[in-house]
Amino acid sequence: MGTEVIRVEPGVDPAAAVEAAAAVLRRGGLVGLPTETVYGVGGRADLESARRALHEVKERSAGKPFTVHIALPGEAEWYVPGLRGVGARLARKGWPGPLTLLLRVAEMQPAPALAGLDAETPEALYHEGVIGLRCPDHRVAQAILAKAGGPVVLASANRAGRRPPVTADEVLAELDGRMDVLVDAGRTRHGRASTVVRVESGRYEIVREGVYDARMLDRLARVTFLFVCTGNTCRSPMAAGIARKLLAERLGCSQEELASRGVVVESAGTAGGFGGAAEHAVTVMGRRGVDVTGHRSQALTTEMVREADHVFVMTEGHRAAVLQLDTEAGQRVALLLDAGDVADPIGGTEQDYEACANVLEAGLHARLREIEL
Repeated sequence: MGTEVIRVEPGVDPAAAVEAAAAVLRRGGLVGLPTETVYGVGGRADLESARRALHEVKERSAGKPFTVHIALPGEAEWYVPGLRGVGARLARKGWPGPLTLLLRVAEMQPAPALAGLDAETPEALYHEGVIGLRCPDHRVAQAILAKAGGPVVLASANRAGRRPPVTADEVLAELDGRMDVLVDAGRTRHGRASTVVRVESGRYEIVREGVYDARMLDRLARVTFLFVCTGNTCRSPMAAGIARKLLAERLGCSQEELASRGVVVESAGTAGGFGGAAEHAVTVMGRRGVDVTGHRSQALTTEMVREADHVFVMTEGHRAAVLQLDTEAGQRVALLLDAGDVADPIGGTEQDYEACANVLEAGLHARLREIEL
């Protein structure tokens, strides 16, 4: 008996196809579905019939888990509670997208995804304390995963050693009759596999090259600090300069070596883009071993906010301006001072700038202690 094919036409609501595929997953069957990379075949990891069938289709031993696919990036916490550091940055910036993360879990017991599941399911998800997670950037796949009712594992929809399929016809040529339903949404966007990255001990390693190259991964993995004030001539460049000094001391490197350690520090202004650092700012920072003579004011942009892992603002007004550019940045934006605003020294004396620098440094000592690099 051949595989049932459900076609999803461009621009048409896929709800019926999504529900049909999800129903198959819920009853323990196998489904072929599109992602932005290649077509996959998968089933519910917590249902024994689906686990057995998927291993037979892929000719894979039972001790080797498949990658868990999630509908939303935030669902990673179900499987890896307390995900932090480079793993959290890669997940936040690379998902949804063509990136598979191999993440080590210190203790599987607290993982919410395991609550109420049988004793064999953890072995289908984790291998020696490591789980593979991916959040595909495909609306149909995401919708099916959201309705599956449990953890879904997927593998490329081809026989072992064969090229991963990028069309439904290629899937049928490989596995017709080996899965219950195939959702055909046309040719995949990228036409090549996801990049697989192992994350461990605060570092990452490319296991398999794919859509994301090493340069892109470097950009995703780095931690970026963004300091925001109004004109980007006083408070924010001073804060950025002090932060570079403190971070370099913490990492045991020079300020020039921070980028090679995966740390980027930037500053911008809500009304920036004119001139360099204020004269008194240059003098005050120079006495602290911080050189801001080459600083040039720049205007805050949406892209800056989205790329930043930590956005520190000087006032509530600056926070509002940041959130207007990116409404999803709320958890990444904070006042530099818990106590309130940092007063603007613009137009003041050198002593005013010195006092501002003291306030900034005290705030940075407190904030940077909270952040894992």
